[in-house]
Amino acid sequence: MKKKEILPHRNILPKSPTSIQGLDEITGGGLPKGRPTLICGGAGCGKTLFAMEFLVRGATLYNEPGVFISFEETEKELTANVASLGFDLDKLVERKKIWLEHIHIERSETEQSGDYDLEGLFIRIHSAIEKIDAKRVVLDTMETLFSELPNPLILRKELHRLFQWLKKRGVTTIVTAERGEGALTREGLEEYVSDCVILLDHRVIDQSSIRRLRIVKYRGSSHGTNEYPFLIDEDGFSVLPVTSLGLDHVSSLERISTGLPRLDTMLSGKGYFRGSTVLVSGTAGTGKTSIAAQFVEAACKRGERVLFFTFEESSNQIVRNMRSIGIDLEPWVNKGLLQFHATRPTLYGLETHLSTSIKLVNKFKPSIVILDPINAFVLGENQTEVNIMLVRLVDFLKMKRVTAFFTSLTSGNDTMESTDVYISSLIDTWLLVRDLEIGGERNRGLYVLKSRGMAHSNQIREFRLTNDGIELLDVYVGSEGVLTGSARLSQETKDEAEQLLRQQEIGTKQFKLERKRDALAAQIVVLRSEFEAESSDALKVIGIEKAINERFTQDKIIMSKSRRGDASTKISGAHKKKKIFKGM
Repeated sequence: MKKKEILPHRNILPKSPTSIQGLDEITGGGLPKGRPTLICGGAGCGKTLFAMEFLVRGATLYNEPGVFISFEETEKELTANVASLGFDLDKLVERKKIWLEHIHIERSETEQSGDYDLEGLFIRIHSAIEKIDAKRVVLDTMETLFSELPNPLILRKELHRLFQWLKKRGVTTIVTAERGEGALTREGLEEYVSDCVILLDHRVIDQSSIRRLRIVKYRGSSHGTNEYPFLIDEDGFSVLPVTSLGLDHVSSLERISTGLPRLDTMLSGKGYFRGSTVLVSGTAGTGKTSIAAQFVEAACKRGERVLFFTFEESSNQIVRNMRSIGIDLEPWVNKGLLQFHATRPTLYGLETHLSTSIKLVNKFKPSIVILDPINAFVLGENQTEVNIMLVRLVDFLKMKRVTAFFTSLTSGNDTMESTDVYISSLIDTWLLVRDLEIGGERNRGLYVLKSRGMAHSNQIREFRLTNDGIELLDVYVGSEGVLTGSARLSQETKDEAEQLLRQQEIGTKQFKLERKRDALAAQIVVLRSEFEAESSDALKVIGIEKAINERFTQDKIIMSKSRRGDASTKISGAHKKKKIFKGM
C-alpha cells in the first residue's frame, strides 16, 4: 500500500494589514510585520499619503498606534494635508493613537564632527514609541536627514544600524525615499531596507497623468508583480489589482431584453446574456447612443440600476436628444435608477478614469454599465494603454456580473469589423451599425456581427430613428444589393403593383372558372331534364309493351281453358308415360 505523502509545514510570514483598497490583495495580507518597508518614488507620487494612511488604518481598525516622524512637513502641515481625506489627526493624537513629530535638520547639525551617529534620532523614536506603545512607525523622508552628510560610508553604517534597531524593536516601519537617477532611491536605501520595496510611479503620457504601483521586492512572501494603477482621492489611497483577476467568473444563463423586440428576435428571441459584454460600433450619426438609450430605458422599466458613462456629451444633452426619438430618460434619473457620469477623457489619466469607474460601480451597484464611446480615450499612440484599461474594466465588471454595453466610433476609411482599441476578443455580442448609401440617400443598416453562446440572425435590418423610438425593418435584397429608404419604398410600391396585378389576374381566372362551372351546371340541368323526359317516355312505352304482353298471355290462357285442350293433352301424355314405365 502506497504511503500517503506528508507535505512539509509552511511558515507564513506575519503581516500588518494596510486596509488600503487592493494593496492587501496583491501583497497577500499587507506589509511584513515587524520589518521595514521602503516606499520610493518621485515627487508628488503619494509616498507621504500612503504612509499616513497605513498609520491611520492601523490605529483605527487594528488598535495599533503609530508614530510619524517627518523631516520635511510640520505637524500642522501634516494635519491639514490629510484632513481632506477624512483623517482627523488631532483627535487621534489626543487619544494617543497617533504621535506626530517633526525633526528639523540644520546644516550645522549634519556636518561631520568627530564620530557621527544617529543616537539622538534613536532616542527620539524610542521615546515616541514608548509614549503610545506604538506598533507602526513612519520615517518621511530619509533624504532630508542625510542630504548634507558628505561621507557615504558613515551614511551606510548609520542606515544599517537604524534599520536593525527598528527590527529589534519589533515595529512595522515604513521608510519613504525619493527616486534616484537610474536607481530606486538617491542614497541606495533599497540595499538596507530589503524586506519589502514598493515603487510608486507618476508618469505623463500624451499629456495624460498616470499613477502606478509596483512591488519590486517582498522577501519571504509571494506577491503581485505587475504594475497596478492607483488613485488618491477624497477616500484616500486605493490600488486596483484587477490585472490579477482570472477567467473564473460565473457565466449567467439569464437573458435580458435589448429594448427592441426585433433585435431580441435576431438574438434567438431573448436578447443579451446577463453579465456579458456588448459592443455597438459604427460611423458617426448611425445611432449607437440611441441603441444604448433604448437598452437603458428597458432596463429601468424592469427596475434595474444603470450607470451611464459619457465622454462626449453632457447628461442633459443626452436626455434632450433621446426625447426626440421618444425615449425619456429623465424620470429614471429622478427615481435613482439611472446615474450619469459625464467627463472628458482628457480630464485625467487612464488609470484615474479606471479607478473612478470602479469606485462608482462599487458605490452605485448597477446591473448595467454604459460606456459611450470607449475609443474617446484613444489619443496619439496610446491604444495599448487604452486596451489594458478596458481589459481590466471588463474583467472587473464580469466578476461583478454587471452587463457592460460599449459604443465605439469607427471612421469610414477603417475596416468596419475592427475597433481603435482592439477589444473585439473581449466582446460577447457585437452589433454593427453602418451607412447604406443608395440612390443619393444615406440610410442605416444593423446586423449582428457575432454573439457568443446563442443562435443569431445573419440578416441586415434597416435601422430607423422615429418619433416613437427605434424601428428595425426588413431590407430588400435585389440584383443591385440591399435596398433601403426611397429605394426600398419604390421597390415596395412596385411589388405592391405587381401583387395587385397578380391578384387581378387571379380574380379574372377565378371568375372565368366560376362561369364555366355555372355553364357546366346549366348543361347538366338541361341534360338531366332531357334525360328525365326521355326516361319518362321510355318508361311509358315500356309500360304499354308490358301491359300488351301480359294481356296477350292472359288471353292465351283464357282461350286454352275455354277449349280444354291443354288438360286433355296433358292426361294423355301422362297416361302414355305410365304405359312406357310398365313396359320396361
